[in-house]
Amino acid sequence: MLIIPIKEGENIERALKKYKKKFEKTKVMLQLRERKQFEKPSVTRRQEVIRASYKQRMQSLEG
Repeated sequence: MLIIPIKEGENIERALKKYKKKFEKTKVMLQLRERKQFEKPSVTRRQEVIRASYKQRMQSLEG
């Protein structure tokens, strides 16, 4: 449960903005999306390797 302290006379839009930021920091939606469909550990590892090689390639092209 997220609790957002609101000051006296504070705008409701500002409170909603604070709530949204706090909600994103908790990464609830990210966890729900990950749990929605199971992904094998080998597939996850392969994607990590592909991302790492891409990043390494981009860094070598820059410098």
